Amino acid sequence: MKADYHPVVYQILELIKSKGCWFESFEHQSVRTSEEAARVRTGYTLNQGAKALIIRVKRNQEKQFVMLVVPGDQKFDKFKVREILESSDLRFATEKEVSAITQGVQLGGIPPFGNLFGLKVIADQALFNQKVIIFNAGDKRFSVAIKSEDFKKLVQPVVQDICVR
Repeated sequence: MKADYHPVVYQILELIKSKGCWFESFEHQSVRTSEEAARVRTGYTLNQGAKALIIRVKRNQEKQFVMLVVPGDQKFDKFKVREILESSDLRFATEKEVSAITQGVQLGGIPPFGNLFGLKVIADQALFNQKVIIFNAGDKRFSVAIKSEDFKKLVQPVVQDICVR
């Protein structure tokens, strides 16, 4: 394994190993979108991809960042998310905000482990229809597959229906 990945890659691998979870890792060309990632992850489908998105939520003049995790072939429904978070407004975090929150993880490499960054994580329930999910683990050139139930134990997301259906 290359030694020049973002430190969060090693943090995620250590967490997975320390809990005795099954995993598979892949080194691949740099990808930014879920569609590009699905093409380089042999044996995995787009809907097994766990796409991590960081949004800024405004509620009663208070602003906070939240991570949404959705299947790679889905989009989140902003109205459902606003209702769940009792938010008056939400938007995607800017590239600068994402970098500050994740200690420099690039867009496209954001792992669905918002708990490592102090973020509340809301995962779409459809992710757990898959036995195994796969995600960029802190670098656009490195993916990890784990059992969806292990992801739930490691991250402890709020599981809701947040996608456009």
